[in-house]
Amino acid sequence: MSGTRDDLAAAGLRLAWRLARAVPEPLALTLAERAADRLHARGGDRVEQLRANLRRTRPQAGPAELDALVREGLRSYARYWCDVFRLPAWSRERVLADVRAVGAEPLREHLRSGRGAAVFLGHLGNWDHGAAWSATELAPVVTVAERLRPEAVFEQFLAFRRRLGMEVLPLGDPGTFPALVRRARAGALVPLLADRDLSGSGVPVRFLGETVRMAAGPAVLALTARVPLFPISVWYEGPAARPRTLVVEVGEEVRRPPADPARPAREDRDAAVAAMTQACADVLAAAVRAHPQDWHVLQPVFAGDAPADVPGDAPGNAPGNAP
Repeated sequence: MSGTRDDLAAAGLRLAWRLARAVPEPLALTLAERAADRLHARGGDRVEQLRANLRRTRPQAGPAELDALVREGLRSYARYWCDVFRLPAWSRERVLADVRAVGAEPLREHLRSGRGAAVFLGHLGNWDHGAAWSATELAPVVTVAERLRPEAVFEQFLAFRRRLGMEVLPLGDPGTFPALVRRARAGALVPLLADRDLSGSGVPVRFLGETVRMAAGPAVLALTARVPLFPISVWYEGPAARPRTLVVEVGEEVRRPPADPARPAREDRDAAVAAMTQACADVLAAAVRAHPQDWHVLQPVFAGDAPADVPGDAPGNAPGNAP
């Protein structure tokens, strides 16, 4: 039965990829929005988890306002998937034209020198489109992916992201982090989704008024490879049910705090990782507060919302965390 379910999941994904590209884009976007509205009306664990997460972005919102935000969040999430399914058919010109970059020049200038950079990302907007844009406009993009079941689905998403110009390495493989260090030193841009701690070794940070764990990978990579760390926020702007601009905002470089000679080297490094991760979390929190509907997290993030049986990401939905 497990094999049958896996085969059906893989076949369903292939069908969705084909159908999303077979219909005109306005119709595909309208259908995605309607599917989101049906999911909102039906409810369920994931919808309620999204509601709990978004409540932190609007703590003063009443029930009606919060419910409207949940509906818009589901529509944005459906839009993400619609765009993902259609991205392989987009021209290079379309990939570039639909992005508005903000604050990217310091990162661009650094990458022109031939050195790479680590990027702290959240599950905000369409990070796949942002990576495709970055691979053309900034530097070669290398990231990691959570290994998914069924294997056929995992392979499909690897192939999809490779077609967008990314090199994708498996999360949890012993050789992945050393490879990321080599690629960063050689000039690659390494974006890592960090607002969900998939590795179990995350750093406690304050985020939206509560303590959560976020992946240490971006800061650890920056320190190990001796490359700069940039937080990047991505969100949609424009009407929902039509082609929209994707905003890619590059935050200021997050620098290592001054070393404390009174601390042992390992303790001082751990403190630097924590401080740099907190600085990135602050940038992400500001972006999430400004664009909560585009924060696509339907899983527990906060300690009080962490039942062990809530499923993880949908297939292919996370480039993942580095060790």
